[in-house]
Amino acid sequence: MSISILAIESSCDETSAAVCTDGKILSNIIANQKVHEQYGGVVPELASRAHIQNIVPVVDAALSSINCDLSSIDAFAFTQSPGLIGSLLVGSQFAKSLALAMKKPLIAVHHLQAHVLANLIDEPRPAFPFLCLTVSGGHTQIVLCESPSKMKVIGETIDDAAGEAFDKSAKLLGLPYPGGPLIDKYAREGNPKRFHFPEPQIPELNFSFSGLKTSILYFLQNAGKSHVYKEESIATEVEQKKFIEENLDDLCASIQARIVTILLNKLKKAAVETRVKNICIGGGVSANSGLRSAFEQTGRENHWNTFIPAFEYCTDNAAMIAITAYYKYLQKDFSDLTVTASARGTW
Repeated sequence: MSISILAIESSCDETSAAVCTDGKILSNIIANQKVHEQYGGVVPELASRAHIQNIVPVVDAALSSINCDLSSIDAFAFTQSPGLIGSLLVGSQFAKSLALAMKKPLIAVHHLQAHVLANLIDEPRPAFPFLCLTVSGGHTQIVLCESPSKMKVIGETIDDAAGEAFDKSAKLLGLPYPGGPLIDKYAREGNPKRFHFPEPQIPELNFSFSGLKTSILYFLQNAGKSHVYKEESIATEVEQKKFIEENLDDLCASIQARIVTILLNKLKKAAVETRVKNICIGGGVSANSGLRSAFEQTGRENHWNTFIPAFEYCTDNAAMIAITAYYKYLQKDFSDLTVTASARGTW
């Protein structure tokens, strides 16, 4: 008997719906929210309102694009946590309503678990056990995966996420939101060795990016003269702007190179400690071309079997929720209608 699942993702500012049958993604519709660009970041209240406007047409498109109707769906899945609570509530309440109306099972999915399992959507798929470096705007983790349901976080950021480091650095450079993709764009034309930024010495497998952001801030304030803050050495706004304009490509390349090295140095350490050779990346930052290229190069140097999801499955999307829900369905891991969305939910 085939299993068809309709999944909804609404954790931040993308409204997405996908249909999965027997582990194969048949549709994956995503509606982006442009309203946040003028504010330089996601505004939670505006995001939840946009989800309310988008959810019905997005779900309808996910079904109609494959000539499917609700009666053919065997279970309804949604992102339970983590994320913006207002946004999560839109998706969770919609999925609950569908499950109740159609008298079908409800499946709650953890957003970060879904980013990991996005690696199981397409061939080639990693064999268990595998390590996954999950990098996004809100999270940076190394996860040891022994099965679709058995995962352990063995390293994580103690402050800021890698995606935030990209976006905040872009803001310091005067680039519009979202800045991470723009850093990636300009970095392709720059020299990653032109400017040196420090690598934080954090114990074990954990990450830290707050110090790096501070170092970049002081470096730009001093127009490239020093990473150390000295009030008397702060350049004028005109000097700072000129320095950035004249060196934008190299600045982006150098910043990106340091963030990537921080990520991959920890991943190499994790691979040695766990003796795992199947290595994946996931999350929004895994769409970064610099990270993807360096990850594959590191894999070749260390004889890893490397896996990266397709671009459409890196950023927030319902396909990853659907594939995770499929494995939960096989284990009859269902939720009742009292399940609640959570901004911070645990694994």
